[in-house]
Amino acid sequence: MPALSFSAIPIGIRYMLLSAFGFALMSACVKYVSLNGIPVFEIVASRALVSLIISYTDVRRKGLSPLGNNKPLLLLRGVLGTMALMCVYYAVTTLPLAEATVLQYTHPVFTAILGLVLLKERLQGATLVCIALCLTGLYIMVQPNLNASIDDALPTFSVVVALMGALGSSIAYVIVRKLSRTEDSSVIILYFPMIALPVATVLMWPSFVLPSLSLTLLLVLVGVFTQVGQYGLTKAMQTQQAGQASAYAYIQIVFSTLIGVWIFNEVPSIWTYIGGGLIVAGAVFNAMGHRLFSRVSAPNLGINRFV
Repeated sequence: MPALSFSAIPIGIRYMLLSAFGFALMSACVKYVSLNGIPVFEIVASRALVSLIISYTDVRRKGLSPLGNNKPLLLLRGVLGTMALMCVYYAVTTLPLAEATVLQYTHPVFTAILGLVLLKERLQGATLVCIALCLTGLYIMVQPNLNASIDDALPTFSVVVALMGALGSSIAYVIVRKLSRTEDSSVIILYFPMIALPVATVLMWPSFVLPSLSLTLLLVLVGVFTQVGQYGLTKAMQTQQAGQASAYAYIQIVFSTLIGVWIFNEVPSIWTYIGGGLIVAGAVFNAMGHRLFSRVSAPNLGINRFV
């Protein structure tokens, strides 16, 4: 049997694995600094500042215009991304890492619904299975909240905010895919901190906390790890293997669960294992199932699709 090599892994999958690991480390840093008294808006502002410096340097290195070509759509991506990031960070700071990450990956459901309502797109069989599994898994995860005698209930408001973050992410993914046809990945990434930094700075000011040196370093790492994750995601979206690679993004849940157990002593409940398993199964089937359907009805174009 021939030995497996890293170079044999398709480039889209490699970028998606890099993205998943970067985002998992980002979530861990966010949770840690929050537990040590740093408010959410301050974390967002710190992340945006680091990303702005890195992104602008990269854009200038490539000799690109920072404003890009499709300015209205780039601006919309920045606004929606900022709102989604605030929701995601709030969920990470108020929920266990595993649960917060699983809830974020309900975004294929929102993407499918948006495509049906706004774009009049037909729902394929794989997407319908995904919606059914994700909604069932979501109900199993949050159903302890309906029974006051169960101790594993998740904070209802945090769950709602996490789902809002997933909704914002689903819209952002669609926009990124469209922008990738006309914009360089560095310009797409740059617009995010250009919007997030001024908004988060205004919101954080009333409750600003001066961080210690160690917390300052972790705040910088929030931006660095997020940049790694965003870079991997954006590059994966631009590859021909992105449709297949998208299924591998869900390994972030494994990374976050292990980090939660190791660093924060967060042991997921049985409801999380069952519900999260169904959500991941639905999302992976949605990403991979289209390949099976396409072999029968149409050629496989290798496009990353959730609808």
